[in-house]
Amino acid sequence: MPSRKSEATWEGNLKDGKGTMKVGNGAYEGAYSFASRFENGTGTNPEELLAAAHAGCFSMAFSNGLSQAGFPPTRVRTTANVHLERGDSGFHIPKIELQTEATVPQIDEKTFQEQAETAKKNCPVSKLFASAEIVLTARLMQ
Repeated sequence: MPSRKSEATWEGNLKDGKGTMKVGNGAYEGAYSFASRFENGTGTNPEELLAAAHAGCFSMAFSNGLSQAGFPPTRVRTTANVHLERGDSGFHIPKIELQTEATVPQIDEKTFQEQAETAKKNCPVSKLFASAEIVLTARLMQ
């Protein structure tokens, strides 16, 4: 399997500095700052990129699991919400909320939920985030 890389550059101190992040293949390049990470400033932040990675990984894992179980989905859409909090030992990510909805012909609710939980447990990004609570809400669309 190939390795993947991205890069980030930060200039200045934490509060007044600025930076850019670039996905290795050039699909995304954008600015980030203290304000975009810890306030509501413009630009992106590492947590948004982590959320995108988790949503994408989960959607693929869920689609694969459903297909292998004999229920190929028409569509899987996932939103990830990464919570960044300040604790006694500094900033950490205690919780990630995954909200997914999928159109899956001829599947029952129980099988759908089981496949969603399996994908949550087994997608590589979920495994990476094992120290965070991962909360999943899965909705079957008809």
